[in-house]
Formats: sequence, C-alpha cells, structure tokens
Amino acid sequence: MTNSLVNRVMDSMMTKVRSAVVRGAGNDVDGAAGSTSGDAGDASGTEGGTPVEQLLAAVRAGRAHKVPALLEPLDAAARKSVLGQLKSLRSEVRAWDWKRWNEATAVRRALYVAGAGCQTGAAATAAWLGGRDLLSRRSEDGALVLSVLADRDPAWTADVAQRLAARQSVAENSYGLIRGLVEHSGCAVPATDGYVLAWAWEVHDPRLLERLREDSHTRVLVPHALAMAETPAPLTWSVGPEAPTHWPTVLATLVTEGVLDRAQVVDLCVSRLLRGGRARDLRFPLEMLRLVEPSAAERRERVPDWIGMTADAPSPVAGYAQEVLAGLADEGALSAGALAEMTGGVLFRTEKKLVRAQLTLVGKVLAREPGAAEELLPAVAEAFGHEDTTIQERALKLVGRHAAAVEASVRRELAEQAGLLSPVHRAAAVALFGEDLEVESGVPYEEILPPVPEREPVAPPATTVEALVEELLTRGQYQDPAAFERTLDGLVRLARRDRAGLEAAVRETFPTEHWGHQHYFTHSTHGAEVVLAGLLALLPGWRVDSGRAKGNGRNACHHEALSGMLDARLWEAADLIGTDALPFLLAVPTLHTGEIDPVVLVERVRAYGDAGVEPAPADFAQALLRVGRRDPSAGRAAEEAEALGTRAGRRLAAWLRAGEPLGTRVRFLARGKDRASQKWWLTDRIVVEIDERAVVREEFPAAFRWLGGELQATPRRCYHWLDTRGHWATALPVDREFVAACVLSSLASGADGDQRGLTEPLTALAEAGGPAGRAVHLALAFGLGCQDADDRLRAVDALLVLASRGDLDARRLGTELVWLVVEGSVKPNRLADALRTTAATGAYGTVWAVLEPMLPELLGAEKPMRGLGEVLAVAADCVERCGAGGEVAGLDAMASARSASQFVVQAKRLSAALRRGADQPLTEMV
Repeated sequence: MTNSLVNRVMDSMMTKVRSAVVRGAGNDVDGAAGSTSGDAGDASGTEGGTPVEQLLAAVRAGRAHKVPALLEPLDAAARKSVLGQLKSLRSEVRAWDWKRWNEATAVRRALYVAGAGCQTGAAATAAWLGGRDLLSRRSEDGALVLSVLADRDPAWTADVAQRLAARQSVAENSYGLIRGLVEHSGCAVPATDGYVLAWAWEVHDPRLLERLREDSHTRVLVPHALAMAETPAPLTWSVGPEAPTHWPTVLATLVTEGVLDRAQVVDLCVSRLLRGGRARDLRFPLEMLRLVEPSAAERRERVPDWIGMTADAPSPVAGYAQEVLAGLADEGALSAGALAEMTGGVLFRTEKKLVRAQLTLVGKVLAREPGAAEELLPAVAEAFGHEDTTIQERALKLVGRHAAAVEASVRRELAEQAGLLSPVHRAAAVALFGEDLEVESGVPYEEILPPVPEREPVAPPATTVEALVEELLTRGQYQDPAAFERTLDGLVRLARRDRAGLEAAVRETFPTEHWGHQHYFTHSTHGAEVVLAGLLALLPGWRVDSGRAKGNGRNACHHEALSGMLDARLWEAADLIGTDALPFLLAVPTLHTGEIDPVVLVERVRAYGDAGVEPAPADFAQALLRVGRRDPSAGRAAEEAEALGTRAGRRLAAWLRAGEPLGTRVRFLARGKDRASQKWWLTDRIVVEIDERAVVREEFPAAFRWLGGELQATPRRCYHWLDTRGHWATALPVDREFVAACVLSSLASGADGDQRGLTEPLTALAEAGGPAGRAVHLALAFGLGCQDADDRLRAVDALLVLASRGDLDARRLGTELVWLVVEGSVKPNRLADALRTTAATGAYGTVWAVLEPMLPELLGAEKPMRGLGEVLAVAADCVERCGAGGEVAGLDAMASARSASQFVVQAKRLSAALRRGADQPLTEMV
C-alpha cells in the first residue's frame, strides 16, 4: 500500500470521528435524544462531576462520540475502576426488553468505545470489541475506537488486530478498525476468511483495478481468497469480463503486470479445484485458470491433478481438465497408462457430453497409436454398463475396431465386461467375442424388490436425568419422530419422579435466559424447549392458555394445521408437567411408524383410571389418532376399553369400533396462469376436501377439529418452513391417504418450482397404514418429478417400499404421472432419472407397469416433447430386462420414422423389445 493510500485511509477515519463529534454537539446522533429513558435522555450528567462520572454519564446517555475526549484525562487506575461499572451496565442492558431497543443500541455503541479504552490486555480488548452484543457495524464506531487506542504500543495493537481478524464474524464487520490497527502497528496483514471477505466488499467498486494496484494487501489477500473453501461473494458475481468489477479479469491483468505471482496463482487455482465443493465456489478459480493459462510445463507437471478433476469434480471443472488432458494427448505428452486411468474415471460419470468426448479422445489416440489398445480397451469397457445404450454402442464399436490387436487374456476380460451391456447389444457382443462371451440362456426374469420394512418397536423412555438430558440435546429440535416422542414421555415421567434434579440439570445444560421472554415462543415451541420452560415455571399463564387453545381458521394451511397438533400437545405438557394431571403420555407410539397397539393403549387408559386422572385432551386426541384401528386386536381392545367404565374408556371403545378412516377427496381446478411469471402453478389448483366427522369436531381439542372438516376446500399456496415436517405422517399413522392429501401442495411446489427437501414425509407415508389411494399415488408422482435429485431419491425409496408391501397401484401411478407430464408440471427428464434409478435396483417389471399406461398419450402428442427419448430409453431397458411383450399405441408409427433423433432410436429399440417379449410372455419368465 502506498503512503498516499495509507494517509487517505487514516484521514478518512479521523474525518468521521471529527464529523461525529461536530454532529453530536448539536444533536444526539446515537438515538438517545429520542429515548424515553431518563438516563439516556439526561444530558446534564456530562456537564459536571468528576471525569469518571462524566464518562459514565455519557456512556449511559448513549453518546459514543463524546467518549474519546472524556477518556483522555483518565489514568490507568481510573480506567480500571470505570471498567467494572461498564461491565455492570453491559449486563444491565442485556436484560432490557425490546421496547428499549433504540436506547440499548445507543448505550452499546458507547460501551463499545469506552470498554476498548479501559481494557489493558490485548486479549480482553479483543474479546470486548468482538462481543456479540457490542459488535458494531458502523465505520464511525471503529474510527472512535482507533482514536482511543492511538497511544498504545504497536505490538499490543498488532495483537488486538490479529485476534479480531481470527474471528470471522468479527472480522467481517470490523474491517475499518482492523485495517487501522494493522496500519498503526505495521504488523503483517491478517489473511483470514473474515478479513478477506470484508476487504473484498470494501474494494469492490468500478475502480477495482486501480484500488488493487495501490493496495499492498492485495498480494497477501488475493492468494488467500483463491484458497478459501467459500469464495467471497464479490469474486463470484456473474458480471461480464468487460465489466470493471469482474475480479478474474482484473486479477489476470495484475498477473500480467507482475503485481501477482503467476505461478502462485496457477498453483492455488489448481489446488482449490482439486478440493472440490459447490459450483459457485469453484467458478472463480476456474475462470482464473482459463485467463491465466498454465504453461505447457505446468500442464505436464499436473497430470495426476487433471485426472483427479475429470473423475470427481463438478461438470464445468471436469470439462476443463478433460480439455487440458486432450491437449496433452494431441501433443503426445500423455502416456497410455494415464489416459487409461483418466478414461476409467470419466466413463463412470453420468454426464453424456463428457463420456462421448472421452470415447472420441480414446478413438483418436488408438488410431494414432494402435499399440496402446491393451491398456486403453479395458478402460473403454467401463462404458458397457453406462445407463445410456447409445454410449454402450459407441464403446462396443470402439472396442470392436481394435479388439483384434489385443492378447487373448485381455479379450476375455473385455468379453466379461460385455455382460453389462443392454440386451439390445447382446447380438453384436456375441458376434464380436464369440465363445469368449458367457451367454445366459433360459434364466427366468425375477423381480427384485426390497424386503418389507419391519415394524420396529419404540424403546422405553429414559429412566435417569442424565440419560434424558443427553436425549434432549440431540432430539429436542424435532429429529426422529418416534425418538422425540420417547424423549418427551421420559421428560414427563421424570418431572414427577425427580423434579428438583431435572430442574437443576436443565438450568445447567440449556440456555434458559431466553425462555422467559414473552416473544420467544410466539412462532415456535422450539421442540421440547417450551415443555422445559414450563417445568421451570418461566411461562406466563396467558401464554400457556393461548398455546393450548389455539385452533385453525377456515383458510388455514394444511401444513400448519398438521404441525399445530404437536404444538398443542407441547403447550399442554408445558402446562401440566410435574403435576398429577400428567403422569405419563398416552400418545407415545409403540411402533416407529407412530402407531399405538390397541391393547397397550387400553392398559394406559386403565392406569389413568386407577389413578383417578382424566386424560389430557390433546394427548388423548393424539393417542386416538394413532391407535391401530385395523389391528387384529382392535375388537378385543374395544371390549376391554368399554369394560373400564370410564369416560376415556368409552371414547376409546367407540373410536375403535367405528374404525373409519379420516376421509379426503382431491380435485384440481382448471388451469390458471400467474400473471407476473406467466407460469402455470399447479399449487393454485389443488383442492382438498375433508370429510365431515362430527365426533372429531365435537370431542377433540381446537387444534384437532380441522380433521373433522373444519377447513375450507380451496387451493392454498403457503410460504413457510416447518421443522415438524417429519412428524406429519406419524401424527396420523393409520390415515396416510389423509396426510398425503394435505402435503400435495408442498410436493407440487417441488415439481413445478425450485423448493427442496419437500419429500421427507414420503418414506413415512409408504410405511404407514391405511389405504393407498389417489392422494398417496399423486404424492409419489410429484416426488418422482421433483427438481431436486435428493427429493427424487426419497420418492424412489417410497415407491419401492409401497411395491414391496403390495400397496402400489402401478397403473394408477402411471395414469397420474402422464397428465402431469403432458401439462408440464413434471419434466420428462426428471421422471426418467427417477424411474431409471428405481429400475436399476432390480424392479424393471414394476417400472414398466408404471410406464406402460403412460406411453400412448406421450407418443400421441402432435410434437414430441423434450425428454421423451429418455423416458423411452428407460421403458426399453425395462422391457429388455423383464421380457414384457404386447403393443403400445403410437409406438410403431414413431419407430418407423426416418430419423436419428434420440426418441426415434429409443422407439425402435422399445418396439423390437416388445416384439421379442411377445414370443415369450412375462408370466412365463417370472
């Protein structure tokens, strides 16, 4: 950094200090003048009294701009005495409520400056300036601190600067202060993530190139930025290379000028790309490498690095590395062994563009160097198992052109790999390898489905305070539903058995200071925290009553209504915990699906009756919703419940005997278009009608009455994030069709929007009880078409579980999918990806049963839709594997077309496979 720039930085900071003092002379810039507090609004305290009293009065009045001048006459002893009072005031301010927010902000700013001037140790000063409650984002406050620290020893100042820079959140918000301390002390530039991020924002303007040229920090901080796991946002902004704020172009210019070391930049970029990460964070080093191109020697030295990138890096990085290696191969600088290693990694990838480019590269090398066939062909054979049959075909042809040049042992190895080829290529493989190819004939096809999930019992609750606290630390925020319920039951039981010990453990383990705030539990119960707050008597009575009595308006969102049932139970437990009115929870599941064994629930109700306790309303309502009404023991349990002679027993008996599922109907409104985005929104068309259930509306608590038909049947598009999503299916474990109907709108937003994590309830729905009707199959259809790959994987798991349990209606699923695809809500390529994954587990027959009813309508479209070829490829693969036969309307017409397009090629393949299967029906092969 030049002297002129140093001077400008320091002058700017001191100008801000002087400006603040001038403004403060006529106006309270810190907001204290508008405060309702007598302390903050009283200016007289700074006019008289001792210097210490004047300083404290200024701090309490929130006048940070006056602090430097008031600190100046104080010696070390006076400052030490002031520091203790500042700490007390800091604690006092922490306890102020939100109504004094402006006042508290002004006082904290004054404390920030005064405390820095009174501290003596570097560690203590850094801790004060980095305190979460005091940390200031205002540059003028940093300038004030610099003025009060101006007379400190440079070594001491350097220590403070390094400590502040080491804490990321502090460094991000204290750039001016840290920079001033560094310049004052002359210490090394603190190259930390937080400081680099703050620096990047500070210099990011249209004069970026000029500022970086002048700044001595550039040589230190740019290399650190290149090595960071999360690249600072300004460096990754998608602006054109001609823009003055395009960092890669600017830095490439500095490399050309010699400001930055070219070899260091190249080395750092390569190392960062090798470490991998998000595409956003790799974009910057990749652009730098393209602009600061490695020399021929550097490219040759890093061959193992490029090979590693082609195998594991995201597509853009892998593509760049592939280009570099292809260039080396053209120069004759890439050995056959290295090319074989590279090929094995690339052909394992799913990106077809990279795979095709690699096969082309190997073909060129083999044409030039036939002697490399023995090393390269086994790597090419990795593509025999690729999901795309056209890539399999290209690999087979490449092997066929050069197989004659390899030894017999290599040929047998290639023939063994050929067993991975699709059946459509079996004839060509036999012609190539002859007797070396082991052909399995006459082996019947067998559908492979996962085993039916076992119904796992829920473990008993914790019996000691120590074990319970450990569970609360891991399950207090809505983790595994069954485990959460078990922990909640343990909390209720131990509160009666050892309340004093439990209270002491909770106070010691959890941050209880926030629980008493009137707004802390307004929008969330924070898992079991609200129950713990009730245990410690930190909740006002009106707040508990409000939580217990909360219901749902007619236009309420289904998701919040589902979550509201758990919230009602938690508020109820917070109210009753530790009393005789709640000895234990009736609603604790006996199975991991959330279901309760009817006989077990009868015994629990009996225990309540023997103790003379009436069940808590929300807890009992949830227990009724979880009891296995279709369990073989339900009839006997109903008789035993009736015999108890209690009101709860009679209600349980009537509920078991009725055995009626909670009913819903799903329909879709005519399509409407969002005027702003011009997009069809499926979520605006889903209407869920809930059947009337008088017993639910009359006998259940307010939070549960919507289950009896209280909500209005209208489309709902909602915007919220609920941590209780995983609890929805376990709240109604024997009514999965009802839950599925309620979550359709959120699942639809994952299919025709960009939301993620929405298919979490699907696995639980697949394992739950009750009929699997239209809503369940629609939910599955939306999940298979979700934009997010992880969401689609969860949908695949749910499909396989339903199929293994015999609950999947494949034709119904196909019928629902086809109209979603035709109207554009489900993209064919996403659906093909999900179904391909499903089939690869061995469920080829199941996937074909889903696709068969879809194809006639998809093939009958006036213009082939984008992605249809991928769907046909999955269908053809399934038919070839399972041996299905028959006819599909419209297929022969498409297969007879003269075109090399993907959908025509796959239509021909599917048509041929169906003709072969017709000669040997599927029923004869299973």
